[in-house]
Amino acid sequence: MLAAREPVTLRALVEGTGASTMAVYTHFGGMPGLWSAVRQEGFTRLAARLAAVPRTDDAVHDLAALGVAYARTALEHPELYRAMFDAGADLADEAAADASFDRLVAAAARARDEGRLAPGADPRTLATQVWAAGHGLVSLVVQGVLPAEVLAPLATGTTVALLAAAGDDIDRCRASVEAAWAAG
Repeated sequence: MLAAREPVTLRALVEGTGASTMAVYTHFGGMPGLWSAVRQEGFTRLAARLAAVPRTDDAVHDLAALGVAYARTALEHPELYRAMFDAGADLADEAAADASFDRLVAAAARARDEGRLAPGADPRTLATQVWAAGHGLVSLVVQGVLPAEVLAPLATGTTVALLAAAGDDIDRCRASVEAAWAAG
């Protein structure tokens, strides 16, 4: 139903399954609980995908590789991606959802600590900027506003601009970010 963008109602959800509407109440406490579980599943899958990104000796590559993994997750499951960011439903485990962002912050801190970014670069601010830019681009692709083939070049240019502004050498940064997209 999410993939077809059909309205998800309790009755439509159980239609044809042989289950009763009571099953949704029994397992999820009702539709709000179901939506919470759907959102949580999206963040759980994203966290697993980000955790699988291998660490290399290039901190900027690794920061960009997290963005690539984020984009791939969204493109492979656009319906779940859209549901993840429906703030109208609570999350069952907000800390688990935050863990994905914390991984991005840690990668930005590593890039700063290893000298790729300026000593004063704030990892949380930089991670927020990288995430917001990437999320915007991915959302435009998932919604069909931009074609998928422009994602990598636009994300590369945006990431390079942000990281170069944070102190990285632009040519070295571009090489790291392009390598992350090529590997992803």
